[in-house]
Amino acid sequence: MEHKPLTEKERERYNVINAENLGFLRSRYNHVNRWVVADVIRRSANRYSDKPALIYNDITLTYSQLEEEANRVANALLDLGIEKYDRVAILAHNTVHHVLTWLGTAKAGGIYLAVNYMLRGKDISYCINHSESKVFIVEDALYDLVKDVLDEMPSIKTLIWSGQGRGDAAPGGFKDFDSWYRAYPAAEPEVELNIEDPVQMTYTSGTESLPKGVILTNQALLAEYTSCIIDGQYTAEDVNINALPVYHCAQRDVFLTPALMVGATNILLYAADPRSIMESIARYKVTMCFAPPTVWIGLMRNPDFDKYDLSSVSKGYYGASIMPVEVLKELMQRLPNCKKWYNYYGQTELGPYHTMLRPEDALNKLGSAGKGGLSMETRLEDDEHNPVEEEGVPGEICGRGPHAMLLYFKEPDKTESTFAHGWFHSGDIGVYDEDNYITVADRKKDMIKSGGENVPSREVEEVVYLDSRVSEVAVVGLPHPRWVEAVSALVVPKKGMEISEAEIIELCRQNLAGFKVPKSVVFLEELPKTPSGKILKRDLRMKFGELFKE
Repeated sequence: MEHKPLTEKERERYNVINAENLGFLRSRYNHVNRWVVADVIRRSANRYSDKPALIYNDITLTYSQLEEEANRVANALLDLGIEKYDRVAILAHNTVHHVLTWLGTAKAGGIYLAVNYMLRGKDISYCINHSESKVFIVEDALYDLVKDVLDEMPSIKTLIWSGQGRGDAAPGGFKDFDSWYRAYPAAEPEVELNIEDPVQMTYTSGTESLPKGVILTNQALLAEYTSCIIDGQYTAEDVNINALPVYHCAQRDVFLTPALMVGATNILLYAADPRSIMESIARYKVTMCFAPPTVWIGLMRNPDFDKYDLSSVSKGYYGASIMPVEVLKELMQRLPNCKKWYNYYGQTELGPYHTMLRPEDALNKLGSAGKGGLSMETRLEDDEHNPVEEEGVPGEICGRGPHAMLLYFKEPDKTESTFAHGWFHSGDIGVYDEDNYITVADRKKDMIKSGGENVPSREVEEVVYLDSRVSEVAVVGLPHPRWVEAVSALVVPKKGMEISEAEIIELCRQNLAGFKVPKSVVFLEELPKTPSGKILKRDLRMKFGELFKE
């Protein structure tokens, strides 16, 4: 970058330390002291140039090659007219194109938005329109999800086709990803980037029907990556397998990007297929593996689990939902070389790492979410925002630290309430044990976590109410041997009306993403309520807690 000589007035700024002068100095020397996501791969390439950074099917990219490819994408985006903070959206499985979009958008100064491919067309178009995304990259296998709503996305200026070998030509109006970006230089673009810049956007549904757009800065993510590397004990010698969706912040921001930052080798799988996971672990001698409890359960229940050499796995990670105690015990027994098990707990709004149960506590604190991570503070609060310190007394789990989001996009009131009294409020209820370890006891806003995905009970209830024969419905999460929590609808039909379980489930299938559809429908004469008329969902969970028991 061009470096102009100081003027006399600028020289005077070195004599006084104040906000105005500091702003000038930060701007002038930002190219020297900057720390942004865009620098992650280049710095790893400086240390490990020829080392494999990303392996996907028959594609292997070294760190220097990954840096060059990400630079090409950045330059291509800039040539499309992408400016600082413009949103670049992608709908894709785990592919090289997806990783390059994430890294290239960061280098171009844009804001990357990965869309959950389990959503339906109208839900996807909401995310695109609400975010005002200008570029939309669509994988060929997912085109059917959006082909009927593309005309409803007025902010999109450029559509890009991510072909993954299906043989489908790019539809009219789309640029082909490979031919588009490969025409651009591999040199890093000269873009002014700052640690305070927003770099990522993720939609989280919370408990409302409409999702919230979480904006994270370079500072939040880099602090979170550093915490993950140190607390999770990642090293350059590790081989990390990325099987869960990269669109989800857990895989992308707790494992993939921190592992790239530390110089590890990353195996990228298109999807979390048990056989592919086990084959890849054996083939590449994977040392670290993350999966939510549902995927760990699926691996162990696979008839070929004991046929593969999984002995290289020395560090196991879980999160996204509560790990059943007996499942963790079985994992420890069947993967004896995996001596370290880490439980990550967090929220999208915190990057997402918030607390950890460390390996030394895995057995004596089973079921706990542990304590705050390296850079995070954690506490419980009562309804008046007073700290809860007594053992066994429920309180809302709150956190603060550099991992925290910048804001909910276009949602000032929700941002204010979430950050009330100087803490992030998770909406989860926890309790302390005698050693101040936190256990997640309940979800304040009736959130269901099924298979690691958030399901707002209210959204499902509103769909069930579309059936005019329904008098009342309560949707709860019930313990399930595979999904950990199964979406379950407790329905009271109107007097004289008959409804079948199949009819309710089909109604939900027509209006909801697949993971939100109830696994079971139970018909009741009435729902338990408080004197004020509030449905007692806790009572329903207790009464039907063994509905899915094997």
